[in-house]
Amino acid sequence: MRGRGFGTGRSAAILRRMPITGGCLCRAIRYEIAAAPIVTRVCWCRVCQYIGAGSATVNACFPSAALSLQGEPQDFRSIADSGNVMHRRFCAACGTHLFSGSEARSHLVFVRVGTLDDPELGRPVAAIWTSEAPSWACIDESIPHIEGQPPPVA
Repeated sequence: MRGRGFGTGRSAAILRRMPITGGCLCRAIRYEIAAAPIVTRVCWCRVCQYIGAGSATVNACFPSAALSLQGEPQDFRSIADSGNVMHRRFCAACGTHLFSGSEARSHLVFVRVGTLDDPELGRPVAAIWTSEAPSWACIDESIPHIEGQPPPVA
C-alpha cells in the first residue's frame, strides 16, 4: 500500500507505525487509523483559516472505514462553495478541530495533522487554495501550489 505523494520508503515507515493514533488536547476524544494517509495537503481556504486561527490547516486524507473513534465529537455542518454538505468535527470540551468530510465523498475523512500523536506522519505534498492565502502567508516553496480545489484523490 503506497500513499500518494510519499517519497521512497515513506509509506513503509508509516505502515510500520500502525495503527496511527491521535486525539484532542484534553484527551476526551481519541482515535486510531488503520491505513496510511492517501494524501496530505496544507489548505489555505478561508474556512481553514478560521479553523487555523488565521493560518492554514494541514489535513491528511484517510479512508473513513479505517478510522475508529473513542469519544463523541460535535459536528458543525456547512455548505461548501461547491454545494457539497461538509461536516467538521471537534471536541466540545477543549475545542480541538479533529476531522472534516463531505457527504459527497463520505468514504474519505480528513484528519487535522496537529491532532496526530506523531505529526511527522502527515508531511504535506501540496498547498491548496493558495489564492485565498493572505499576503504574509508562509507557503512552502518546495511543494506544489494549487490556487483552488484540486481534483478528488479517491
